[in-house]
Amino acid sequence: MRPSLKIALTGVFAALHTVLYFSSFGLWRNWAIYIEPVEGILLGPWAGFSAALIGSGVGRMIRPDPLWMFGIVAEPLSVLMVAFLARRRWIPVLATYGAMVVASFVSFGTSIPLWTILDVLLALVLVYPIARFHRLGIHDNKRLLPLSVVLISFVGTVTDSLTRIFLFIPLGMYALLGLDFGGALDIFIGSAVASYVEDVIVVLVSFLVIVPLLLALRRMKEFKYPLT
Repeated sequence: MRPSLKIALTGVFAALHTVLYFSSFGLWRNWAIYIEPVEGILLGPWAGFSAALIGSGVGRMIRPDPLWMFGIVAEPLSVLMVAFLARRRWIPVLATYGAMVVASFVSFGTSIPLWTILDVLLALVLVYPIARFHRLGIHDNKRLLPLSVVLISFVGTVTDSLTRIFLFIPLGMYALLGLDFGGALDIFIGSAVASYVEDVIVVLVSFLVIVPLLLALRRMKEFKYPLT
């Protein structure tokens, strides 16, 4: 694919990411999380990461957010992890994800209920099987494509959530916001239900929107994804 077309598509997705940043279901993240799986699967690691980084940055420049650092880091990183999985590269995903999980456990200790991190643990377990599924050609099988896309999307959205948790508590950004550890922990536990709701929404959007989109693009022989 021509470099100019790759740049153009990266710009289009960056603009869409920016627009979706301004919308929210009233939960603790914005609608941009629903486009992250598409950015990773279609654009690939570098174009997808760039689109999410530009989109999240521009959105927060237009509408400043005191928590801007969380989204600017979490959204591009989530897209990058999705793109790596789509390209069957599980080692960088497992290393990045695992490091944040370990750091979070060290910081939390026994202070958090297990139910608040079940999606995080499930996503960690799924990283290698997803990559293995792709090596077996499941991503190229029309019947099994929905399973592949849904699993990758789930890991992507949980990565977004985990990154925000990692920045908030293990890296100590809660202190910069004037909170003590107990207050930060209360916010985390209170956000857990919303996080599960968003996981479900992302899975539904992936199944209802992303899968048909990918099937349609496969009929365009001149369009090959991921772009990078």
